[in-house]
Amino acid sequence: MADPKGFLTTGREVAKTRPVGERVKDWNEVYVPGSLLPVISKQAGRCMDCGIPFCHNGCPLGNLIPEWNDYAYREDWTAASERLHATNNFPEFTGRLCPAPCESACVLGINQPAVTIKNVEVSIIDKAWDSGDVTPQPPERLSGKTVAVIGSGPAGLAAAQQLTRAGHTVAVFERADRIGGLLRYGIPEFKMEKSHINRRIEQMRAEGTKFRTEVEIGKDIDAAGLRRRYDAVVIAAGATVSRDLPVPGRELNGVHFAMEYLPLANKVQEGDLTVSPITAEGKHVVVIGGGDTGADCVGTAHRQGALSVTQLEIMPRPGEDRNADQPWPTFPMLYKVTSAHEEGGERVYSVSTTHFEGSAPEEGQTVGNVQALHLVEVEFKDGKLEQKPGTERRIPAQLVTLAMGFTGTDRTNGLVQQFGLELDGRGNVARDADFATNVDGVFVAGDAGRGQSLIVWAIAEGRSAARGVDRFLTGASALPAPIRPTDRSLVV
Repeated sequence: MADPKGFLTTGREVAKTRPVGERVKDWNEVYVPGSLLPVISKQAGRCMDCGIPFCHNGCPLGNLIPEWNDYAYREDWTAASERLHATNNFPEFTGRLCPAPCESACVLGINQPAVTIKNVEVSIIDKAWDSGDVTPQPPERLSGKTVAVIGSGPAGLAAAQQLTRAGHTVAVFERADRIGGLLRYGIPEFKMEKSHINRRIEQMRAEGTKFRTEVEIGKDIDAAGLRRRYDAVVIAAGATVSRDLPVPGRELNGVHFAMEYLPLANKVQEGDLTVSPITAEGKHVVVIGGGDTGADCVGTAHRQGALSVTQLEIMPRPGEDRNADQPWPTFPMLYKVTSAHEEGGERVYSVSTTHFEGSAPEEGQTVGNVQALHLVEVEFKDGKLEQKPGTERRIPAQLVTLAMGFTGTDRTNGLVQQFGLELDGRGNVARDADFATNVDGVFVAGDAGRGQSLIVWAIAEGRSAARGVDRFLTGASALPAPIRPTDRSLVV
């Protein structure tokens, strides 16, 4: 145990953020660089080294949290990094982006603020990169087997790295112009600077993984051709079909899916564009959807110079403390104030959009530009969502982003049809206990098989699917499989 009295004598202290007025003028990460290292060892000492560490249950990767907390407390950063990487290929991603279900399951969290597990994690990995402890791990020998991975998000990258290290020759195919999937173009720069992705890609290249960008399987290469060239295929294409809002006025200019809006802002930061074709500058912005993607739209709109930002959520506002029906160690629905929300804007709960209002089409346009959004308050009655009469109102909106989640993997590019994949009742690619699809030699990992989920689940899926592929290719596998396809988050 690191510090037997740590949880009694040390209060919770989290990463410091830069002043709002400063950070909304740039796209750098919101945290004060280096602010964690002076405090993180004491924070790690709050870990109680529980007899049954429920943080393991909260984390699908099974991260060895008490172990690397102990090393961080003792400032043995090399050992801490080794234990961190034992279960997680990309802790710098999860340490920045994961909502930390491990902290919800922390035993200390029963009656005190939980251990800052996420902050300890990111401190360890950042220190490891700075110290040169993160190095390529190429295989000792090659198996002679080849694997194609479709998609370069966290699931695809995790599967590719595991299989490369097992000795297989792996090629990752990505339809975008850069590797990273939603990590690259869905996550704003202020949440995770893309340099963190770039150096992992270079590590993977040094290990032997090959990358092929601007290649869409199903269009540029057909499934049959891919299966002929590779001994196994891993589909990690994500759940990229955005949930739409079929209300009058949806066709107006200025109403966009979040994943039409966010990637363009990232392309500006990559240097591909000078100004985003879809910008919030000088506009009243409405974000529909109260989740993390909605918050990403809010933060992006602030940095683009929006006149106002309003975020709408159809569900009631969650409480700031656990409800009795969401007991420890489950992951509770709590009211979250992200860094984007700290920067301004209004959040409106229990409302539903009825229609959009627009201008008349200008010359050369077939439809006009959105000018306003009409909404109505809603409430649950007998388990059904009903509108409250007399609560209708209009709010200005020259840019609307739809951030209401995703409904499944893309079925328009031919990938599902060409492979002949079976889907489950939710529209995800069906798989067995080894993450294998109904097609021999074809596996699925991440949101394509699970549905929309968290980054930590995607990495766990990639690692687990890699074991299934390795067994298929060699008859046995020593690779870890932290989860089963049927495992779900620890919720009520």
